[in-house]
Amino acid sequence: MTEQTASIRPERCVIVLDEQLPAGRAANAAAVIALTVGQRHPGLVGQPLTDASGQAHPGLIPIGITVLSATAEELGVIHQQAAALESVDVVDFPIQGQMTTNYSEFMAVVAQIPAAELRYLGLALVGERKAVARLVSKKNLFS
Repeated sequence: MTEQTASIRPERCVIVLDEQLPAGRAANAAAVIALTVGQRHPGLVGQPLTDASGQAHPGLIPIGITVLSATAEELGVIHQQAAALESVDVVDFPIQGQMTTNYSEFMAVVAQIPAAELRYLGLALVGERKAVARLVSKKNLFS
């Protein structure tokens, strides 16, 4: 947990993806975003599961992750609104992330783009239930 996320109560977690993403790219974006959410909020990972044979399985997120869709423009608005809230952590995935497999190149390209001009494939919102709900209240499940 970072200093920035320490004050956030992770009561709800949603991922919002660009509704135009094809299935494979959407799955990739959700996986990348979820991995970063787990790193930033390790307390979201539940206790290990044990099956009837006694075999242990890694813990999963007990509060679940709803995956919703939005237009590219709506993602920008949601990002801006969420970033202004102290009760919500935002994990964003700029579109440049799927334009290269080289993370150094990805970092260099993003470094050249002002924050207001970034466009997103998706983002995660983690925080207080009501605050997150207000941000995504009219969004549909990703399909």
